[in-house]
Amino acid sequence: MTVLLLFGGRSTEHEVSLVSAAGVFRELNRLKDIQVILVGITREGHWYRQDPDRQEEFAREQGTLVLEAAPNRAVVVVPGRGIAPVRGKPFALDCVFPVLHGTYGEDGTIQGLLEIAGLPYVGSGVTGSAVGMDKLRAKQLWERNDLPVIPYIAVRQDREDETDQLIRNSFGYPVFVKPNAAGSSVGISRVADARKLPEALHRALTVDDTVLVEAAYPVREIETSVLGNESPRTFPPGEVIPNHEFYDYDAKYTDPEGARLVIPAELPEDVSWEIREICARAFLAVDGAGLARVDCFLHTVTGAVYLNEINTIPGFTPISMYPKMVEAGGMTYGELLRELLNLAMERASAGAERDFHAR
Repeated sequence: MTVLLLFGGRSTEHEVSLVSAAGVFRELNRLKDIQVILVGITREGHWYRQDPDRQEEFAREQGTLVLEAAPNRAVVVVPGRGIAPVRGKPFALDCVFPVLHGTYGEDGTIQGLLEIAGLPYVGSGVTGSAVGMDKLRAKQLWERNDLPVIPYIAVRQDREDETDQLIRNSFGYPVFVKPNAAGSSVGISRVADARKLPEALHRALTVDDTVLVEAAYPVREIETSVLGNESPRTFPPGEVIPNHEFYDYDAKYTDPEGARLVIPAELPEDVSWEIREICARAFLAVDGAGLARVDCFLHTVTGAVYLNEINTIPGFTPISMYPKMVEAGGMTYGELLRELLNLAMERASAGAERDFHAR
């Protein structure tokens, strides 16, 4: 099998993608029946094929890939034919593995491009990716499917001045203020009272024009890995115990002591299975496919479970939460990658069969 590994991208999570892709690349290289073609996407949206030997060295020594924009290695998408050098024949590809976090990678846009190009790809389709990235739409779908979500209000820039009163009328302080469509905790603030609200809103509105304000209940942060298509399986949940005020960007990526990850989480068996069932239903409700990490809150006083968000392309280094939870369920990192490729091909085959019958 020839796999195109896409990394980088135009989002604020560009660097996170480089680290995730390094783990995926090194493991795929160990699978003898898989050939990997590496293509990096710059912040400006240009695509370049990468030298696999150099990238293997970067991955081994630095724990990340380093995108090299060599003009003679530029590639383009050829609708109906795949990926090709600017001057040359298309590559023979079987599947695309997009390790692209955030905007233009996890939001349905790259998935739509790959659909047009006729290329099978790992992960959710256009709808599942777009809804998963749009926290407000995901919450609305979950509510319609009788799934529990943390209380929230949505705020747009033209209603910014009304936010304090809306908070007081809804659930009160403290709250979390976050951009609607962003990941890796970019633009998120915890706000204890109204004095800090304008600053937090400004910070979030620089990332997205819609902001979610959520009740900051006393909770444990519980995450679950979901794997599959129409009949997804779940794995033992893990817990994130941040050493910062909350699990912010620095705690995730820059501070080695930023958080403690407990896998599996220390939960009563019935609570663990309740969370896993809720996460599987949440995955299906947004039309997820392939994989997702579903993040929940467990109220420390009432024991209530709330859905927080879904990540359709979660962090993917060998020590990231998603693969570590899968490993706790008995599947190695290499087995996980192979299963994701199989699920991608299975989904593409089912789609091709539907198209055939439609014609």
